[in-house]
Amino acid sequence: MFRTALRNVFAHKARLLMTVLAVMLGVAFVSGTLVFTNTISDAYQNSSAKGFDQVDVVIEPEYQDDSGDTVGKEQKLTQPLLDKAADVPGAASTIGVVNGFTAIADKDGKLVGSGFQSMGGNYWGDKDPRYPLTGGSAPRGPNEVAIDSETAKRAGYKVGDTVRLSVDGPVLTPTITAVFTTDDGNVAAGGSLALFDTATAQKLFDSVGTYDEIDVKAAAGISQTALQNQLDKVLPKDTASTTTGEKAAADQAERISSGMSAMKTGLLVFAGIALFVGTFIIANTFTMLVAQRTKELALLRAVGASRRQVTRSVLVEAFVVGAVAAVSGLVAGIGIGAAMRALIGTLGAPVPDGPLVISPGTVVTALIVGIVITMLAAWLPGRRAAKIPPVAAMSSVHAQATTKSLVVRNTIGALFAGAGIAVVLLATTMSGSDGQAPMGLGAVLLILGVFILTPLLSRPLIAAASPVLRIFGVSGKLARQNSVRNPRRTAATASALMIGLTLITGMTVMAGSLQKSIDKMASSAIKADYVVSMANGQSLSPDVEKKLAGLDGVTDTSALRNAPSRIDQQTEYLTGVNGASIAKLTDLTMDEGSFKVGGTQTVVDDRTADSHGWKAGSQFTVSYEDGKKQQLTVAGVYQGNEMISGIMLDNSTLTPHTTDAFDMQVMLKTASGASDATKDKLEKALGNNPAIQVQDKQDISDGIASIFTLMLNMLYGLLAMAVIVAVLGVINTLAMSVFERSQEIGMLRAIGLDRKGIKRMVRLESLVISLFGGVLGIGLGVFFGWAAGELLGSSMPTYELVLPWARMGFFLLLAATVGVLAALWPARRAARLNMLSAIKSD
Repeated sequence: MFRTALRNVFAHKARLLMTVLAVMLGVAFVSGTLVFTNTISDAYQNSSAKGFDQVDVVIEPEYQDDSGDTVGKEQKLTQPLLDKAADVPGAASTIGVVNGFTAIADKDGKLVGSGFQSMGGNYWGDKDPRYPLTGGSAPRGPNEVAIDSETAKRAGYKVGDTVRLSVDGPVLTPTITAVFTTDDGNVAAGGSLALFDTATAQKLFDSVGTYDEIDVKAAAGISQTALQNQLDKVLPKDTASTTTGEKAAADQAERISSGMSAMKTGLLVFAGIALFVGTFIIANTFTMLVAQRTKELALLRAVGASRRQVTRSVLVEAFVVGAVAAVSGLVAGIGIGAAMRALIGTLGAPVPDGPLVISPGTVVTALIVGIVITMLAAWLPGRRAAKIPPVAAMSSVHAQATTKSLVVRNTIGALFAGAGIAVVLLATTMSGSDGQAPMGLGAVLLILGVFILTPLLSRPLIAAASPVLRIFGVSGKLARQNSVRNPRRTAATASALMIGLTLITGMTVMAGSLQKSIDKMASSAIKADYVVSMANGQSLSPDVEKKLAGLDGVTDTSALRNAPSRIDQQTEYLTGVNGASIAKLTDLTMDEGSFKVGGTQTVVDDRTADSHGWKAGSQFTVSYEDGKKQQLTVAGVYQGNEMISGIMLDNSTLTPHTTDAFDMQVMLKTASGASDATKDKLEKALGNNPAIQVQDKQDISDGIASIFTLMLNMLYGLLAMAVIVAVLGVINTLAMSVFERSQEIGMLRAIGLDRKGIKRMVRLESLVISLFGGVLGIGLGVFFGWAAGELLGSSMPTYELVLPWARMGFFLLLAATVGVLAALWPARRAARLNMLSAIKSD
């Protein structure tokens, strides 16, 4: 039986080719994902480990947790504490570390590197072992800076040049006194690093007299653990904690690995979708192969082969196919992993250097996935073939599905679909995260139900295309009849395309609706002409508002200043605003009371008010960051949204109680309104700072749109693999169907249907099947998009369903294109059949 199985594989290698390709693509996606994420993670981990080569023990500040009415805060590492660590026996040297965000502009005024990875720090003394200088001398004073060699190379800077920097808003123009090399992971990943002398760095990063971290180097012969024990004896436990350099490097590596896990999981989900779609092709292929070999299998049964042996022979074929697909998929996946890494670099996000990582786990996973998926998909056709009695197989009385089997299938499908719809509808009545699990369960049940019902649905839906098919005469009529001749085969072929289009359409509907709702929220909640903020979400210096408020033509400004507090034993973040201007800059709907902010008068969003049981006129006691308490009054309750929410009070009330005042953004209104000239004036006043963005309402809307467009394009790219696999399924089904109907095609040629007619018949059949899958997919996608929107709408008042008709039309056109392209080779093959040989074929 084993030799028979191998002979069948080689005998039908052309028909198994598409199955191999389908499995190979799925395995390539899986192995490519693993190679890519392992390579990136390993590169970052090695880079971060190098950063701890000069560190044996790291001293970090302890964090005092929130408790009672006390706001938690980070303790300070002071100069006396550093001196105490330096005097510990076994300590060779100590370095006080200060760091924070620092944006560097190139000579054209554009931001260098990735904004989130643009960092600044301090250069310790005259010779900092962390940063070997390649030229120049250590920076001294507020007008000098050193930059990393990669940034200098990208921006074209050299020692002696003046560079434009920004820490929290205002532009600085120091002179470059040195260029240094570094193993810093942020720089290796495409970021930038600027170093100031310690005193300047402390002032710029609001750490005057303190450090963010203290690095201690052990003397020769002293282990990291021994030095750590000595430091623990002298350092106050409530102020500082110690970690060995090895442990710090391991912890950072773990954080990197954890950060990569989300990307890995997301990519593997899409790989799983492609493999799931591939199972339809595998099952369809082996079902058709078994159907074409029923007499052969019956003969095996007649000469003594058992049912198990027949099933086993089919599984052996599947094992060989799966193994070939897995190995080729692994090789392709390694190439995909390398290409993805190179692509990341070309998109402006280079990663640290390092070898391509092909772990044993990746190899084993690829082999297991390819072989197991193929064998599982082939098991049911093999079992079905083994159950056919030899006499029935020889006479082909088994060929048609019985009425009973179709009734059972349709009943099960209706139950699954009905249960799925019910659970999805139930989930839409829930709120937030409570409805996510039921929504997912309902979606799975409904997709399974529709898949099971697809043979039943194929007849009426394909029949609806009859008027169009009649235009093509005999070829159109034959194409329609061929499409519904074997509903199960049509269903399996169309379902592969249906799943891909369901996901694509559902995500498109959700993204378009969310974009519209957030856009509506932004335009309705904000009356300000401009919103000023840091491009990477960092905080702004209070000086920014002062500078903007002093400009001619600016009528109203308000900084939005955040600060933690304790209210009713809970941590609440307060938002400081300009009480005299905020009502002119926002357009919030008041549920009760009035929009009055000033002194002890506050306004509160509806959710916060509900959680504390407040209403207009309620009074509450707040414990500020500095430990002082004050009684505030709720002047009004407004409807919060994703843009504006929380407890608002006047900045003159809040700021005296903050340790470090910082603004998240500044709203402003001008006498002339929003215009290009006004925007240029504001940007010029801020020094044309590349780290600061000045946005009007249209800019905010465009920014939201660009995020959703980028997200959708990434999802389309990831789901493209599933669509490609579906195309292979259509090609495979048509090719095998042509082989199966060789005698029939020969007869059609003999009675007068020409080659063009044969080609047209196969192409129309493919087109009908593909459009059938497309209609089902788009319909399901719209339903899921609506349901997910109803779930989101419970927490987003401005949510409204947006149906992207143009894109849905494009998706339907895509399904039609898939059908036309998939039919090219099978149609050509059918037209070239020799009619006499085809008629004589068995």
